[in-house]
Amino acid sequence: MATPPNFEEGQSTYRPPRFNGQYYGWWKTRMHDFIMAEDSDLWDVICDGPFVTTKNLGDPVVAIPKTRKEFNDTDRKAIEKNFCAKKNLVCGIGPDEYNRISACQSAKKIWKALQSAHEGTT
Repeated sequence: MATPPNFEEGQSTYRPPRFNGQYYGWWKTRMHDFIMAEDSDLWDVICDGPFVTTKNLGDPVVAIPKTRKEFNDTDRKAIEKNFCAKKNLVCGIGPDEYNRISACQSAKKIWKALQSAHEGTT
């Protein structure tokens, strides 16, 4: 893997690493480390997908999604993890890459779309 040019100075520890379409492997590793340092739960959301709030109804018991009005504080905090992960990913890419992922609704789908575009599929 080639080293990106003009990176003599250190990068910000407050902003995600920027990806402009080049050196995907380098960016991917740095983004993973950045997200893990922010909150390891965010990386779980990227790997496993967003939390879906459900409630149990009926006999036999069936899990159905809750409406927004039924969310409690715990549900809201869990749902926020997907949006925090999405924010970190979106803030770490340029406009060309954004066009590739703009329709993605979850951080997991964003990560998979970037990975497929730059690494291909098995």
